[in-house]
Amino acid sequence: MSVLEIKNLTISFDGKKAVDNLSLKLDQSEIVGLVGESGCGKSLMAFSILGITPPGSNLSGEVFYKGQDLLKLDDESRRGIRGNKISLIPQDPLSALNPVFTIGEQISEVLEVHKKLSHTEAIKVSKSALESVNIPNSEQRLKDYPYQFSGGMKQRALIAMALVNEPDVLIADEPTTALDATIQLQILEIMQDLRKKGKSILLITHDLGVVSEVCNRIYVMYLGKIVETASTKELFTNPKHPYTIGLLNSLPDESKKTLIPIKGQPPSIDSIPTGCAFHPRCSFVFDRCRKEIPELYDVKTIKEHKSRCFLEIKN
Repeated sequence: MSVLEIKNLTISFDGKKAVDNLSLKLDQSEIVGLVGESGCGKSLMAFSILGITPPGSNLSGEVFYKGQDLLKLDDESRRGIRGNKISLIPQDPLSALNPVFTIGEQISEVLEVHKKLSHTEAIKVSKSALESVNIPNSEQRLKDYPYQFSGGMKQRALIAMALVNEPDVLIADEPTTALDATIQLQILEIMQDLRKKGKSILLITHDLGVVSEVCNRIYVMYLGKIVETASTKELFTNPKHPYTIGLLNSLPDESKKTLIPIKGQPPSIDSIPTGCAFHPRCSFVFDRCRKEIPELYDVKTIKEHKSRCFLEIKN
């Protein structure tokens, strides 16, 4: 059984779908990547797992954690899971950390709420949590405020906060954004260590270079839909959906003289094209693409490789 499984999740605003019939699964001791351009619905989907959605949003579908549908839980039951069994590393440490409380106060609060530890006990555990993410002088650093931490240290403090209750599932939303290459590598090494310890991680990013380093499987998302999914090796060596091919072609490479960008811009949910949503930007478009919405087709001969493209059945 998967630790986390999402089935047919749809999130809409006034009938306009920001996440459209999305399904994915995350197994034990696995890192799964969710890749797509900014605004495609990745973070919205991640927050919905925890029951955090914007006002006016409508949800349908199922989100199973160890067989339990989280969307059917009441607020109190959901709070018992959020930050305890499933934790989130937010995208922006600057806005996620409260500037008027010390790092120690913010980490220890998680333990006091979920584990009912005393403040003294929670501080001791918080010190160990900072040490686990390679923050030196942890006892002194607990007394520091967020402005006294560098960007990389803020991100590691958020990881420590997310891990302090030893959750089964970690949702990492763009955890390496705006960090230099050395700090990015440190964050990815922490994630690989967590996988070895049995943790399951959903890594949300627009950086294919990051997912290639640490992920077992990848889901590619475009305008609220999963358009391709495969193992990491399979996706990078045998991409099928034109959007995935476009993303890979736009990556810098020593063998390339020039980068090949994807033409155009992704549309908003107010103006989703008819047929395949990617067809206005696609180099392989034909008439059927403009009229019909493709399903997620199995790629022939490849287990668990799927592509939302008519090319799979045309060929």
